[in-house]
Amino acid sequence: MAKKKVKAYKRKTHRGAAKRFKVTAGGKILRGHSGKRHLMGTKKPSRMRRLRKMTLVHDTDAANIKHLLPYA
Repeated sequence: MAKKKVKAYKRKTHRGAAKRFKVTAGGKILRGHSGKRHLMGTKKPSRMRRLRKMTLVHDTDAANIKHLLPYA
């Protein structure tokens, strides 16, 4: 009896995570800073410039995010 070939399962990318995170060439995950939506008048311009840049996701969270982005 011939065995049936089983197709590999296609994983779906979590669209919310795809919009929020970026994966570097080295495999690290970048995220945006919080605290930029309102109450801007009380925040210094230097602080706002720092918040504009991306920062690395902590190692403990990176494994969960990699599950959501299987092809990144």
